[in-house]
Amino acid sequence: MKQMRSKDAAADMPSRSRGRPRAVSEETRRDQIIKSAFNVFLELGYARTTTDIVAARGGISKRTLYEVFSSKTALFQAVIVAHRRAMLDLPRDRDDRPLADALASIFWIDIDPRLERRRQAFIHLVMTEIRQFPEIGEMLRRDGVEESRRLLADWLALERDRGVIASDDVQRDAGMLMDMIFGGLAIRPGAPPKRLDRNQRRSYIRRCIDVFLNGVGPLSRGR
Repeated sequence: MKQMRSKDAAADMPSRSRGRPRAVSEETRRDQIIKSAFNVFLELGYARTTTDIVAARGGISKRTLYEVFSSKTALFQAVIVAHRRAMLDLPRDRDDRPLADALASIFWIDIDPRLERRRQAFIHLVMTEIRQFPEIGEMLRRDGVEESRRLLADWLALERDRGVIASDDVQRDAGMLMDMIFGGLAIRPGAPPKRLDRNQRRSYIRRCIDVFLNGVGPLSRGR
């Protein structure tokens, strides 16, 4: 008597049908590899991670991996780019909420605790490995910090063009706001970890945004 295979098990076996198998899109395959690599880098660190391990964990051949990423360095760069969205929720669609609320969302004021732990772990990984591999620090600066600042500046420029804010240098102002928030939350390279509970974190982000938008001078009597 033939033993029946489950649908899930059958999906893992080579197809014997005459039709052509459904191809995985290039974008989907790339995303799957990056996700697998991110987990491996967090677990093993940059030095101990190899493309063989990433391919094995992702259930693909090394040849398939190299069709998408030419090296471990290129793979880590892609992980940094993917991680960037966990720092700033940009780019995003037009947001008609009050500016303070939109900025709070951009800076992940209600970030999921699991995502927050992974974000902290990734920063720790880079700072641990950066002395041995200075190139990953350069990648984080270029593809992470500087690109995040550019995206935030672009968003601020749109708000300026709508007449919501006044800024004569959106690049400067974007960097200022990022330094205020990330510096205080200690999620920038080189900063020691801080222990802030959820309410403390929300309060700090809100305060930074208020200071950024309104300054610290006394309110006018009419306000």
